Amino acid sequence: MCGITGFIDLSAHRISSEELIPTVTRMADAIRHRGPDDQGVWADAEAGLALGFCRLSILDLSPAGHQPMQSADERYMMIYNGEVYNFAELREKLESLGHTFRGTSDSEVMLAAFVQWGLEAAVRQFNGMFAIALWDRQQKVLHLVRDRLGVKPLYYGWCKDVFLFGSELKALRAHPAFDATIDRDSLSLFLRHSYIPAPRSIYKNINKLQPGTILSLPFRGGRQDMTQTTYWSVREAVEQGKADPFRGTTQEAVSELDTLLRESVRLRMIADVPLGAFLSGGIDSSTIVALMQAQSRLPVRTFTIGYQEGSFNEAVYAKAVARHLGTEHTELYITPEVAMTVIPSLPNLYDEPFSDPSQIPTYLVSKLARQHVTVSLSGDGGDELFGGYTRYTRSKSVWSLIGGVPPPLRRAAGGFFSHLSLAENKPFALNDKLYYLSEMLKSEDAQGVYLRAMSHWAQPDAVVMGGHEPLTMLRTPEAWPLIPEFVQRMMYLDLITYLPDDILVKLDRASMGVSLEGRVPYLDDHRVAEFAWRLPLDYKIRARAGKWVLRQVLDRYVPKELIERPKMGFGMPVASWLRGGLKEWAESLLDENRLKQEGYFNPAPIREKWAEHLSNKHNWQYYLWDVLMFQSWLEATRN
Repeated sequence: MCGITGFIDLSAHRISSEELIPTVTRMADAIRHRGPDDQGVWADAEAGLALGFCRLSILDLSPAGHQPMQSADERYMMIYNGEVYNFAELREKLESLGHTFRGTSDSEVMLAAFVQWGLEAAVRQFNGMFAIALWDRQQKVLHLVRDRLGVKPLYYGWCKDVFLFGSELKALRAHPAFDATIDRDSLSLFLRHSYIPAPRSIYKNINKLQPGTILSLPFRGGRQDMTQTTYWSVREAVEQGKADPFRGTTQEAVSELDTLLRESVRLRMIADVPLGAFLSGGIDSSTIVALMQAQSRLPVRTFTIGYQEGSFNEAVYAKAVARHLGTEHTELYITPEVAMTVIPSLPNLYDEPFSDPSQIPTYLVSKLARQHVTVSLSGDGGDELFGGYTRYTRSKSVWSLIGGVPPPLRRAAGGFFSHLSLAENKPFALNDKLYYLSEMLKSEDAQGVYLRAMSHWAQPDAVVMGGHEPLTMLRTPEAWPLIPEFVQRMMYLDLITYLPDDILVKLDRASMGVSLEGRVPYLDDHRVAEFAWRLPLDYKIRARAGKWVLRQVLDRYVPKELIERPKMGFGMPVASWLRGGLKEWAESLLDENRLKQEGYFNPAPIREKWAEHLSNKHNWQYYLWDVLMFQSWLEATRN
């Protein structure tokens, strides 16, 4: 796992390597945490191109794995972040075709694959997670490539005559041409979703490369000359899965998934450094750990975070699973005081406003794991592929109840319940349910119910000064595949939005922030996703419980009684902490005069929700955390 960055300077004057190298070195230094073991830079002065690389040594710890790396025929120069797990299989194939290798890294195999088959044909054969920058010295074209499901990040954009790219925004900000103008439309999206959906970023003119995409920029080309090619897409996987559904028995499906996941986990246990896993005690992570332990001669290292607040604490379940599987288990209990020590580092860690509250425990469990291992496997992706989120069944039930009610009557009822939720002398939990119901009743269709379930601020433009919320994939159904089942549409949308832009961002920044490689067996082996979309929906959701087929796999390794319980998620008790240990910090960021002076937010709705939260009238933790994370980020970037 590593960090990559670089730029092409198209300004009129000729730039020497002596000018290019210091600049790209500063950019690489900004993301040194992603790769503290080695650093490399390279420049092509004629093209105005510079490449920077920071290495976290995982495979082939020798200098033979150093990047930027040149292909044997000297055509390609590459920097790359990630892992291609089937590199040994590809190496054998390439050796049979006459290629020779000086080291044992996957990077060298990838370059030989580009030489042999060309870029797109080679990438289609890669099984893994990756963000690649490849300079074709023969064709004079820069290619940027991102893995199929968006496990590894890659930002890019133009600042005047300079094309910048990198694993994190902080690398781009280190270039003197960088323009830090905040995009208020992206800020509106952030308030709705708690993250900024790709391809946008918090900065104007800076984008995220979409998963499964190759961006190509020819020599001396400008914005209009860039092309993007999709080599794999979730939509394509969905359509192919529907065209070729799994026709075996349920037990055959369980066995095939067991085999797929076992192989995916086996490949992700290949490393020349210590390795472990995050374990929450839930279905997803427990399955990964069970499959790791089944293929390991030694106890697997497992790590979890716990809370004193019982309703959030899964550590006791993780400990029970670890005991049953015989792992070497480590746990850490955190308090509001511990969380507060992390908060000042969040803006730099996540680079742009990001407000999934589980960002804190994810960082802390990564930090805990890094004290013992360099690689950790996680269970991310199981919910999206196998129907694990409670919102799937809840949203379907809500629409089943209200969908037949005439729209004017629904809207009137929504207004009534909204007014009722503001009444005094009721428990805040009841007020929250009434408010949730009122918002659902305002939905025009089933997609509206899902959008509301995935939204924080329902009218973000009323909060962001000068913001105009752009359309996203969630609001453009004409771009979706034809999926008649409402629940499967939600799963598809989660897979292309919430998963890469929230869940995987959280994992990447938290783990790489402490120089830990996070591997994702459910996702960075695309065969698992493709198989999941071949399965009928009732193999995933039965009796309002998700992940049925995954539960059957886990049953082969762990007793049901250690797993069967309501889904909790990797949450954090933000609501109570904001009324307690975090109150003073929050008040300073939400000060009305401060909000007015900064000019990004309309203070009135924010102050109203803050007062209602403090008085226990409503639980507005997610709304407030959105604003607090932007305010914290703004303060940090200005300082």
